[in-house]
Amino acid sequence: MADTVREIERKYEAGKDTGAARLPDLSGSAPVATVTDEGVRELDAVYYDTADRRLAAAGITLRRRTGGPDEGWHLKLPVVEAAAPGARDEIRAPLTVSAIPRALTALVRSRTRDVPLAPLMRIVSRREVRHLLAADGTLLAEASTDTVTATRLTEGATDAKASAHWTEIEVELAEGVDPALLDTLDPLLRKAGLRPSKAPSKLARALRETGLGEPPRRPTAGPPAEAPAGDHVLAFLRAQAEAVAALDPGARLGTEDAVHQMRVATRRLRSSFRSYGKVLDRRATDPLAQELKWLAAELGVDRDREVLAERLRERLDELPRALVRGPVRARLRTWSAAGRRGSRRRLAAVLDSARYLTLLNGLDALLADPPLCEAAAGPSHTVLAKTVLRDYGRLAGRVEHALVTDPGHDRDTALHDARKAAKRARYAAEAATPALGKEAKRFAQQMKSVQTLLGDHQDSVMARGTLRAIAAEAEGAGEPTFTFGVLYGREERRAEQDERELPGLWERVAERISAASLR
Repeated sequence: MADTVREIERKYEAGKDTGAARLPDLSGSAPVATVTDEGVRELDAVYYDTADRRLAAAGITLRRRTGGPDEGWHLKLPVVEAAAPGARDEIRAPLTVSAIPRALTALVRSRTRDVPLAPLMRIVSRREVRHLLAADGTLLAEASTDTVTATRLTEGATDAKASAHWTEIEVELAEGVDPALLDTLDPLLRKAGLRPSKAPSKLARALRETGLGEPPRRPTAGPPAEAPAGDHVLAFLRAQAEAVAALDPGARLGTEDAVHQMRVATRRLRSSFRSYGKVLDRRATDPLAQELKWLAAELGVDRDREVLAERLRERLDELPRALVRGPVRARLRTWSAAGRRGSRRRLAAVLDSARYLTLLNGLDALLADPPLCEAAAGPSHTVLAKTVLRDYGRLAGRVEHALVTDPGHDRDTALHDARKAAKRARYAAEAATPALGKEAKRFAQQMKSVQTLLGDHQDSVMARGTLRAIAAEAEGAGEPTFTFGVLYGREERRAEQDERELPGLWERVAERISAASLR
């Protein structure tokens, strides 16, 4: 079984005129009260990657390490949207197997696809360990001085060194410690002649110093605002495709919100293919859009049920105790749990499927050689603004149709269609924001406000259908159904309230869009 540990650390090396890197005395530097000597550890690690170093390109390391209290297999993954810069999740597995544990290979499959992993680098470290303690003896961080020898296990450039040697300082926070401690210690380390390491990891430095070179990272900065429309659309699509691959491990591990964010990325991709059909040839993107629709549906099975279950629990909590009759909470728990049985295994099967990997490969191929149309070379302000406003026009038509539709099923359907149009207009504006600036950003915010209201209405529609189904099960079991009827009525009133608020919200949104320079 693999365990996950959140790792927050900083690495330092000797300054240009400092000589060997040495750890200064950090005792007495608040909140550090004392520093204890924990001895020396001999660490021996073999790092694995594909021949073209796909893991390194994604900031991922996979190693088998002996020595130290945590010896075993270690997979380090960058934390998506981490609060602390450089934070990584370290997934650990024991040394009881000689091959790479299947649990770890699955977590990097969105990067490796079907390409095998092989030994890349051996790194041996002599680690002098110090513990930084608070006044009450609580461990705040571990500071170590590592004397490192890295040896290449694969062929490099003919003039490259087979091995490299260096000394570095590493400060790693203990679990639950405020990352601000690293900022507190940083001036003291710099004063001692140390500087933040240029390499984010030992492996990155070893690759560089043994001649293999660090693999090219995907660019994080977008194109300049004046770049052609196609550059901006492609930058947005690349960011979403990268998000799908980056969130894959979290989705497998059950990390909070990973599945939802992965689903949003698939929707942004699919929506952008449709919106920017004059930039990218839809004959090439439509097949991928269909596969993205499939993936979003698979990712949404558990998410939709979780959201709905939470909504129903909140509504139940709002009721006076006198209106709760029968085992209502137990019935809701049973309904919620029924959807989760085997859900992790089912999701893993989807993410391990040939269909999913084919989709990822297809996205990579399309972005590497995009099927650009004539409009891709056009000025971004003209092409992108025209697209955003066209999507806005589609939304306007659907909202106006919903407002004149009689209440009931037909209006519910019309409002749901309007919600999807609002989402599409929002994503089109998000893609255009780097080129169009604050007006596009405000436009996206306006679309989100419409999407949120219509989303609440759709959630109410789904909640009422679920309440009818659960009430039928309760009735069949001889349980009271009164409370389900009360909840149904409240959901009905909530939907009616959303419908009453929509005309005013839409009028305000339309006024702001008309006043914007984007218009």
